Amino acid sequence: MDLTLFIVEKESMIRFGFFFGMLIVMGVWETLKPRRVATISKTSRWVNNLGLIILNGFVLRLILPITTTGVALLAQKQGWGILNYYSVPKTVNILVFIVVLDFTIYLQHVMVHAVPLFWRFHRVHHADLDYDVTTGARFHTFEIIFSMFIKFTAIMLLGPAVIAVILFEIILNAMAMFNHGNVGLPKALDRFLRYFIVTPDMHRVHHSVEEDETNSNFGFNLSIWDRLFGTYRAKVRAGQINMTIGIKTIRRQKETNHLLGMLLIPFKHKISKYVINSTK
Repeated sequence: MDLTLFIVEKESMIRFGFFFGMLIVMGVWETLKPRRVATISKTSRWVNNLGLIILNGFVLRLILPITTTGVALLAQKQGWGILNYYSVPKTVNILVFIVVLDFTIYLQHVMVHAVPLFWRFHRVHHADLDYDVTTGARFHTFEIIFSMFIKFTAIMLLGPAVIAVILFEIILNAMAMFNHGNVGLPKALDRFLRYFIVTPDMHRVHHSVEEDETNSNFGFNLSIWDRLFGTYRAKVRAGQINMTIGIKTIRRQKETNHLLGMLLIPFKHKISKYVINSTK
């Protein structure tokens, strides 16, 4: 059987395997050598964060009749997209798509911070009072749907190979779980890796309660975008151990650590002006 066909047919199983495997690896790492001391019950957070993740998966399957892989297959069949128009080697197709879509996700992330309506929903991700592997997939259902339509659009415009789409989804999910982990790397290794990818200490800056720190380090996978567009911040003022995680105005556990409370966050609380990389 053709490898690509096999991967497409077994996509759900493969993606779940990577998700579950990464969850276990990071969960064990966090337990054995946590970067920060948890401020609230880890069990309670995991139950509610994973509950939101499961809910999002169910809703997506219920309301969207097609996946990103399905859109890629349709684009390939119809000849849509730049990469379908020009004949390029599959390796080039895959690399171009992964890099371009990673940049697209970076821009999307900046946008959900800059536009008040989108920030309302993205606050669910930032309202987590602790920071661990489950934070990496904790997003409001509406934001997940919005993100899917951005991916659909990018796939139709680019026309990538189907395998490229599957690989990107696996990489994005795995990297989000890695860099949201409550773990730390040796300083020299962290400093080296930051030239290429987003590390946990780099992304944790983005989850500080201080707005100028929150509005930095938007990347999830490749770190180059933050450096190119001036949104990179090397460290937080309070330090990795003493920094406060979350949003200043949303601190009650009934909202931040409760499934229904998380779903209601976008419809509550006044939003002040939220300027990208604002200075104090």
